[in-house]
Amino acid sequence: MPRETVVTTFAELHRGHEPLLLPNAWDHASAGALAAEGFRAVGTTSLGVAAAVGLPDGASATRDETLRLALTLGSGPYLLSVDAEDGYSEDPDEVGEFARELVAVGAVGINLEDGLGSPAVHAAKIAAVKAAAPGLFVNARTDTYWLGKGDTDTRARLDAYQQAGADCVFVPGLTEPHEIAALVKHLDVPLNILCTPTGPTLPQLADLGVRRVSLGSLLYRRALGAALQTALDIREGRTPRGPAPSYGDVDALSRRGDVTHSDEP
Repeated sequence: MPRETVVTTFAELHRGHEPLLLPNAWDHASAGALAAEGFRAVGTTSLGVAAAVGLPDGASATRDETLRLALTLGSGPYLLSVDAEDGYSEDPDEVGEFARELVAVGAVGINLEDGLGSPAVHAAKIAAVKAAAPGLFVNARTDTYWLGKGDTDTRARLDAYQQAGADCVFVPGLTEPHEIAALVKHLDVPLNILCTPTGPTLPQLADLGVRRVSLGSLLYRRALGAALQTALDIREGRTPRGPAPSYGDVDALSRRGDVTHSDEP
């Protein structure tokens, strides 16, 4: 499929009858498993990438690891959007160069967060990405709610990001239905909301006009929690609870597809 068609398809997923539910993977197996369940697009989680190599999340410390994961996932049977934190630089040209590298390995989208830094600098990064990689779908995130500041300047920031060329805007931490609905009416581009267990459900977000719903680090954290619970259950003599793919199922997600070294029946 021509790259232009792939990118157009990803953009169109934000304009369908239902919001794009974007699950976030942290490795080849998790991305492949999600694709096998019918998810047409998969994002990455910066927390999962950072935690896997013992680095802090949100500290611009995982540029190489993020690009390496994108290289691993970019040829998969799904549309790939990469969580690139703040672009790993305060220099817009360097962020644009990173965007070019993502496109080269097969990514069709990028998520850029402002971390409550200068909105002018973040807008310049967005513009640099659109100039360096015009077809890359830019999801511009503001952390006004995520970092506990509330609706201090959310609209002003999002307006600047729209004007800089963002294709979608992301406000993690925003959960109040009336505020979400008001923001949808204000925006010219699709609104992305982070799904939380205590927030509005996917159907409720759809009714509010949200066009993209991300799972962020939720899947990674729940997977880690399930692993810990399994270990504790076995240690205490209990039968582990919950489903688990077989060795063969997981191994089949790899490019090898070789199940001859199975450690289970």
